[in-house]
Amino acid sequence: MSTSESSLPQTLPRTGAGRPGTPASRTGPARRRSRARRALTSPIAYLFVAPAIAIFGIWTIFPTLYTFRVSAFDWNQLNPAMSEFIGLGNYRDMLSGSTNPSFWQTFGVSCYFVIANVVVGTILALLLALLVRRGSKIMAAARTSFFLAYIAPGVATALIWLWIFNPRFGLANGILSLLHLPVIDWLGDSRYAMLSIIVYSVWHEVGFLVLVFVGGLMTTSGELSEAAKVDGANPWQEFSRVTLPQLIPYVAFVVIISSISSLQAFTQFFVLTGGGPGYSTSTIGFQLYQQAFVLGNTGYGAALAVVLFLITLVLSIIQLRISARLSR
Repeated sequence: MSTSESSLPQTLPRTGAGRPGTPASRTGPARRRSRARRALTSPIAYLFVAPAIAIFGIWTIFPTLYTFRVSAFDWNQLNPAMSEFIGLGNYRDMLSGSTNPSFWQTFGVSCYFVIANVVVGTILALLLALLVRRGSKIMAAARTSFFLAYIAPGVATALIWLWIFNPRFGLANGILSLLHLPVIDWLGDSRYAMLSIIVYSVWHEVGFLVLVFVGGLMTTSGELSEAAKVDGANPWQEFSRVTLPQLIPYVAFVVIISSISSLQAFTQFFVLTGGGPGYSTSTIGFQLYQQAFVLGNTGYGAALAVVLFLITLVLSIIQLRISARLSR
């Protein structure tokens, strides 16, 4: 080989995936982003999602918009064409408290239920997650048993708890009798009716929250916990100063999701108490059903649905804001 030939570079610059002249930006993540961009702009992609969009529009978007319309009328269920337009009349009746029960009474009952259910459920779920986070077979079975209550049908489980709370031969009063304590009319006494529903609701929902916290605990840093223990931190200090700060995004998610589901709760109130006694368990969600489908005040019930929708929308926006802030 001549001297001139030996002075030439032995390898050509390869800017692509083994091909000379291929730009580096076209490989790896950039190429995947390009394919994703083409998929989003392809008409075929919209054909695949069209059935889901149609179902969502027919069964969610259209009823929601129609509810806004109905809330502006004194609605005639038998002949909608004879409904009288009253504008914000249903909302004025709501805010003035002229209905029985008043909106403010049901709003207070809803707030009491939401706060108690969220606080008790979140704390209990976090404690249970700390107990069952290990990967043994027994702990896996415990997590499964918690989740079974969550996926069980609400009506069926509520009927079971209706028997548990039976004042004459229910399990709850049976335990009180064994302890030589006075029996309680759990669902017939206004002092205990909401407490009974909270007990059932926490039992039914805690399985899902436990799995959320267990997933969060799997992402926490073990090195930080070990370092805290080496520095002499006791279990409470290690949890409160090391583990809990890392779980803040999961706590925020659980609080918002629990608040939304508690606001929309209906089954347990319908099956266990029917809103009584004396409207002590009559929430906005239950009154929505009662006014629209039992008493025939469809327009007022639609106005309650709009208010419930707006509260849920605000909570959803708060969740998105908190999630975005915590992910920075």
